[in-house]
Amino acid sequence: MGKPTGFLEFERAVPQKDAAADRKQNYQEFVHSFSDEQLNNQAARCMNCGIPFCHSGCPLGNVIPEFNDAVYDGNWEEAYAILSSTNNFPEFTGRICPAPCESACVLGINKNPVAIEEIEKHIIEIAFKKGFVQPNKSYLKTGKRVAVVGSGPAGLAAAAQLNKAGHDVVVYERDDKVGGLLRYGIPDFKLDKSVIDRRIEVMEQSGVEFRTNSEVGKNVPTEELDSYDAIVLAGGSTIPRNLNIPGRELKGVHYAMEFLKQQNKRVGNSAIETEEIHAKDKNVLVIGGGDTGSDCVGTSNRHGAKSVTQFELMPTPPTARTEAMPWPSYPMLLKTTTSHEEGCQRHWSISTKEFLGDADGNLRAARVVDLEWETDALGRPVSFKEVEGSERELPCELVTLAMGFLHPQHEGLLQQLGIKLTDRGNIDATETEFQTNKANVFTAGDMRRGQSLVVWAISEGRECARKVDEYLMGTSVLESKEAVMGIAG
Repeated sequence: MGKPTGFLEFERAVPQKDAAADRKQNYQEFVHSFSDEQLNNQAARCMNCGIPFCHSGCPLGNVIPEFNDAVYDGNWEEAYAILSSTNNFPEFTGRICPAPCESACVLGINKNPVAIEEIEKHIIEIAFKKGFVQPNKSYLKTGKRVAVVGSGPAGLAAAAQLNKAGHDVVVYERDDKVGGLLRYGIPDFKLDKSVIDRRIEVMEQSGVEFRTNSEVGKNVPTEELDSYDAIVLAGGSTIPRNLNIPGRELKGVHYAMEFLKQQNKRVGNSAIETEEIHAKDKNVLVIGGGDTGSDCVGTSNRHGAKSVTQFELMPTPPTARTEAMPWPSYPMLLKTTTSHEEGCQRHWSISTKEFLGDADGNLRAARVVDLEWETDALGRPVSFKEVEGSERELPCELVTLAMGFLHPQHEGLLQQLGIKLTDRGNIDATETEFQTNKANVFTAGDMRRGQSLVVWAISEGRECARKVDEYLMGTSVLESKEAVMGIAG
């Protein structure tokens, strides 16, 4: 424990950000770094609890008190060693994770929790600067070959771990660049793509092979996978939830990922082969109150939208924990993101009834209605009814549908492999073995568990890799999350 009284002496702080008016002028990251003193003070707030609930709050099982202590002592190599023992990509989670570890922080019972996510990001950035991040070249090769389909966080984590175990790994990616959701789902102002490129370079130097523009089951024959000893399916949950209301076919109504992916391609100087979607001088309506919707808000502001409005079907979340959200569970609280700070009208308990168009089939407005929710004894919403007389038209020329995802793409690879699916349309795989109905085919990430967090995808990829290693070799040299945390499992 670096400083026993640290949590009493220092308040939680986060780094400064560029002013909203300035950062809307570009697509660059805008969060600054802590000074050495600020970082030391924030690490000092960790209480090194007898039972560190942050461990279980983190899907990766990050050993948080230990790396906080190393940061306080200025032992950066130790801090990096501890952090990288459970997390392959702290540079990703340190930027875009909602930090469930902080929700489970014991200090958070009656004070603001430790700034774990920021400390994590600083550890990995300092590690890169000091040269601690080096390629992992295994000289004990197994002779086994593994194909990983999908280069999002789950696929990258699986590939890194399998390479570490001595297997030859080939990653197939259908897009023109590696990264999956990280590359073409997260805006550059939240995750600069040079951060991805830096990590991919390390993985390539470690021996991982990446094949882009390669969609297995389409332009790459599925039979090509027959030459591998094992296969990991990590293609993500890519089929978006639709809003089947009158006017859905109008020009100007798009899925959020169509909008976000296209902008990321612009920034990355990649070819855009679809009709341009741009918010400049338009009234933009974002339907969906989650992080993807927030990303649409930030992107629309940078386009120069005339106005940006975000809708959420559910009622306004509480600002503090309720009986239904006790510590240390992850609370669904009102969240104001940096994109909201840049300008956005937000509406809750509202439903879109119809999209309205002009004579040329262009979107001109949305017909909406307010909702009244009934709640249970704990204040949780259970049912709603429309508020009589509240129907109205809201002018809009661009709508982005950010209502989540249903399941992975079934056509192509999954159908051709004969992979069994669950009732929800995800890949049916054993809970602890990550194995499909095909003995040598495994799956990880959103393809298996459904739409989830990047930190969960990395965790899934790591655990899946361990099971693949066991399948190929009988035992695994890769430690489980529980083993790293020092608990039975």
